[in-house]
Amino acid sequence: MGTLIEEIFSRRAGGTVQAGEIVLLDVDYIMSHDNTTPLAIKAFREIGKPILDKNKIVLHLDHAYPAPNILAAENHRKILDFVKEQQLPHLFQQGVCHQVMLEEGFVTPGSIIIGADSHSNTYGAMGAFGTGLGSTEIGVAWVTGKCWFKVPETIRVELSGHTQPGVYAKDVMIHIAGLLGMDGGTYRSVEFGGEYIDNLPMHERIIFPNMSTEIGAKCGLIAADDVTIAYLENETPAKGPFERIVPANPRYERVLEIDVSLLAPQVACHPDVDNVKPLMAVEGLEVHEVYIGTCTNARYEDLEIVANILKGRKVNPLTRVIVTPASARIYKKALKNGLIEILIDAGCIVTGAGCGACIGRHGGILAPGERALTTMNRNFVGRMGSPLSEIYLASPATAAATALTGRITDPRGCL
Repeated sequence: MGTLIEEIFSRRAGGTVQAGEIVLLDVDYIMSHDNTTPLAIKAFREIGKPILDKNKIVLHLDHAYPAPNILAAENHRKILDFVKEQQLPHLFQQGVCHQVMLEEGFVTPGSIIIGADSHSNTYGAMGAFGTGLGSTEIGVAWVTGKCWFKVPETIRVELSGHTQPGVYAKDVMIHIAGLLGMDGGTYRSVEFGGEYIDNLPMHERIIFPNMSTEIGAKCGLIAADDVTIAYLENETPAKGPFERIVPANPRYERVLEIDVSLLAPQVACHPDVDNVKPLMAVEGLEVHEVYIGTCTNARYEDLEIVANILKGRKVNPLTRVIVTPASARIYKKALKNGLIEILIDAGCIVTGAGCGACIGRHGGILAPGERALTTMNRNFVGRMGSPLSEIYLASPATAAATALTGRITDPRGCL
């Protein structure tokens, strides 16, 4: 009986566990990508024992794919050779790892997934435990099928009301990051709920666990409900029945209550995700690049918002506007429904699915003195290229409005 994370862990442990305890649990899937898999392979070789369950290993090429340099190409070769050697069944080259994990049905309510990527918290949108670990721990899990965890305390974020037109889930989560700070959720489970969450579609729910990483959380969780089950049944190959795990007489370390109806569009300003201001405070600031992509905001519905604003218009000719769909499936749907044509006609550059410009290796690197407004989840110094550049975070609607003017622009004037 407890918080959502305590309920999930208790089921896997076979008995009641509480915050502060250390548990050794079987994991359902172990995820890594082209940046982190080579180090996991190194750890695996040093251990010198066989893989326990090959079906648990899910590998992705997405962070620097196709390879933009020789080092990336060598990493891809190492991974492909390892997959062949070990006869691993789950290798994907079709977009951002977290989106593909969701689409392919690896994430279900109550499951426990560890990933060699900090945004593995994303899986909490489906009522699953997901967390990011180091590559050495991933290599160990390949051999053991297990991982130890300290059961975290929980911060409950209770969201009420309905957002105004032009204000989206991304604005709400940016506001939360500003309130809690980059270390406000350190080694905590951040549980998102309330009337606002209950009424959100899956593509907007995902934003909250995804960006729980940016406040230091061990995981971000949303309890599974009808929206979750409908997504799993209609959008993934996952097979039910699916358990709806919910908090039971929980004891929260802290409860943060927010009425989202009071919020205007938000911007996380350079150089930290918790440097949050209402858009009006930075409106008119010149930007040199607009980037619409990443595991936070590059789903079909995000591209649709952008296309609806840009349709029949042209982006500022002095502003690079780059759109990177989160997955091949999303790209294909956007192409079929005419969104890609609208974006290209407006002057956007549409790239292949993947992480792209988010990690500052390819796909839109910033020069010294340049400023970008993006739909990413983090804006660390040097994240997108030069450490002398600046990154601002906002919703897809704000990104689209800004693309038209070349300056940070309130999207409410474009709707």
